Amino acid sequence: MKFLAITLIVHAPDPVTGELGSTQKRFREVIDSALLAEELGFDGFGVGERHERPFISSSPPVVLSHLAALTRRIRLFTAVTTLSLLDPVRAYEDYATLDHLSQGRLELIIGKGNGAAQRELFQVSPEEQWDRNAESYELFRRIWRQDKVTYAPHYRPELTEAEVWPRPFQQPVRVWHGSATSRESVELAARYGDPLFSANVTNPIEPYAELVRHYRERWAHHGHDPALATVGAGTAGYYAAPTSQQALADYRPVFEGQLALQKRLGLDPVFQTLEDFVERSSALIGSPQQVIEKVHRYHEQLGHSVLHLHAEASGLTDTQHRDSLELFQSDIAPTLRREIPDPPWTWGPAATPTAH
Repeated sequence: MKFLAITLIVHAPDPVTGELGSTQKRFREVIDSALLAEELGFDGFGVGERHERPFISSSPPVVLSHLAALTRRIRLFTAVTTLSLLDPVRAYEDYATLDHLSQGRLELIIGKGNGAAQRELFQVSPEEQWDRNAESYELFRRIWRQDKVTYAPHYRPELTEAEVWPRPFQQPVRVWHGSATSRESVELAARYGDPLFSANVTNPIEPYAELVRHYRERWAHHGHDPALATVGAGTAGYYAAPTSQQALADYRPVFEGQLALQKRLGLDPVFQTLEDFVERSSALIGSPQQVIEKVHRYHEQLGHSVLHLHAEASGLTDTQHRDSLELFQSDIAPTLRREIPDPPWTWGPAATPTAH
């Protein structure tokens, strides 16, 4: 099993202290989190893309390019690239450039994106978002694979023998499809033979497991080898301590602060108590053995080979956060790496770079 640390770059008051740092400080925290993830041995670091409050993750290619210059080993993920809102030609240019700057450490997770405000910002209607996502991906993957592209899309001007530069480092880049509760992303991933990344955050496991089963069914329907169907999964939170009692005590203020924030935003939280959150959500909170057992329970239903954890403290103290991540790498990750298979490919550049 492989492990990612991800951030959506939420810029909101600390759920425990109520303090709100500057935008500059928030970006510095992201950089520090990426450096810590590489130092501790995580396999990847992901940066989300959102175009609305309270997120400041509107430019993941810029953030990831900066991280590429500061890191050497860790793979760099988008989580997710909102192709339904973007010009796929411009998106290709950004990510092909990043692919070179990172020497082939780029992986994309794409999706239609969430949030009415960002959709309205780009003047995209709810009815056309899925079609835009599918069309943009088709054009994006053609540009990545072909030196000259002729294509007549519906949502942007057509291309005729178009050359788009630079040509990429990886041929092709690996693209995951982010899936929450809709089948459209699942179908797109299965059709193209791409890996699926289940959000697995907001709800109990059942709807996510149903979509993963559907992905595997559609994967086989499209003629792909069932052994190569690949799934990643998110987590709603992570905090491990030597004992379950300490883990719950340390995390309780964080949960209560996040619960209060959700209610202030007018949301109806799925999990109203910490105990229910730990029991029924994908959150990994407890002793190392409890975390290992819960990952195995989820693996029984999802069959995932990649797992993401939150990259940042989000209400924990810096010491608690670092200690918990160190405990993950020392007492949790080795067992999961040994007992749960990796994805069915080499964890590195998707292919030998071309001469471009």
